[in-house]
Amino acid sequence: MMRRPAHLAAALALAAAHTLAHGQARESCDAGALRQDLYQNALQSIAEGRRSDASRELRCLIENEPQHAGAWLDLAMTQCALGHSEEAERLFATIETRFAPSRLTPGWEEMLRLIAEAREEGCNRWHPASAWSFTAGRGVDQNVNQGALSSTYISGGTDGPIVRELSSDFRPMHDQYSLLSGDYTRDITPNGTTGFAQYVVRRNDRLRQYDSASAFAGVDTPWRVGRWTLRGSAAVGLVTLGSRLYQRQLQLQARVTPPLPLPTGMQASVLTGFAYNEFLTLSNFNSNIWDTRAQLTWRRPNLFASASAGRLLDHALAARPGGDRHGWFGNLLVKRHLGGNLAGELSFTRQTWSSTSPYSPGLIDEVRAQGTNVARASLMYTLTRNQSIQLEGRVVRNRENISIFQYNSRQLQLSWQWQGF
Repeated sequence: MMRRPAHLAAALALAAAHTLAHGQARESCDAGALRQDLYQNALQSIAEGRRSDASRELRCLIENEPQHAGAWLDLAMTQCALGHSEEAERLFATIETRFAPSRLTPGWEEMLRLIAEAREEGCNRWHPASAWSFTAGRGVDQNVNQGALSSTYISGGTDGPIVRELSSDFRPMHDQYSLLSGDYTRDITPNGTTGFAQYVVRRNDRLRQYDSASAFAGVDTPWRVGRWTLRGSAAVGLVTLGSRLYQRQLQLQARVTPPLPLPTGMQASVLTGFAYNEFLTLSNFNSNIWDTRAQLTWRRPNLFASASAGRLLDHALAARPGGDRHGWFGNLLVKRHLGGNLAGELSFTRQTWSSTSPYSPGLIDEVRAQGTNVARASLMYTLTRNQSIQLEGRVVRNRENISIFQYNSRQLQLSWQWQGF
């Protein structure tokens, strides 16, 4: 039964070709929307898993353009995927009689094949799609504990600067580690709402006090308001450090994609998010973080690129050192197929934070200003349809006006991933 998405994809390709062959959009279908726009909305709804929305849009299109063979076929396949077997069979029969697929109908052989395969598999119930992945890796980390860049800390005093030597616990510690991670997603409703769960476990060879693990679970759901696409998600998570529960999180995010007249393959979105962070082993560090960013993506057959930038606000819920913070975030990412089974990825992220009050009056009187740059490069080699290996390098440069918090970090990791659908 897992071949159903392939049928829908083939149906979409056939229907798109049929639409192009039969000209441009004509008069409006509903509320001034062009037929071609409505059809594109339906195709996007199917691609996003919003099959119920797609059914409504396709019915509207068929009411105004009853000879649109592609819309009839897409509606039939969507009803089949929703488990509406009687409705799907009625639509299949209508296609066979109304359009009498022949060599005069574009893609007639493909239409008949899709209908025959759908009937063979059956449409008696909705089949929620699911996907999962598992990753195992080995890596080396030059600075596991984010140790200070300098071995001394200079602070002001009544008699002049005071130089303090940092203990070895505050200096960079090198180690190797093993990593396991996994994620699972599954449709919850026929209209695109999905549930997801993910975990990451990292174990160091020697510095076990810095072992970490995280687990998150949540839901993600899409909507459409006119030609605007919205997607919202909510997740809860736990983080451990050194085998102790370290942090609890609540995350909410919304993505809005307006119908801008952009070049083919390009999409602009606005994202806004909220995160509540509760620290169980640290006092006065709980906070609420708000972020708003704009994102531009560009998709080509062998290339994906994205750029985003936004504002960050971190509100302390108690007397946290430095008080509230505000900052900026920027990210650039490029993925490209390099030939054969090889693909590459490059990314660069910059994040800044500025506190509103001195970090620790009497000890550290500076108002903390932080800037972190992260550069990452990876190569991915596909072994089989659902297995791949990845070599990834990461460099972190954290620069601050308080020298004790400055650090460098370099990581190199080799991992194997197994995916299932």
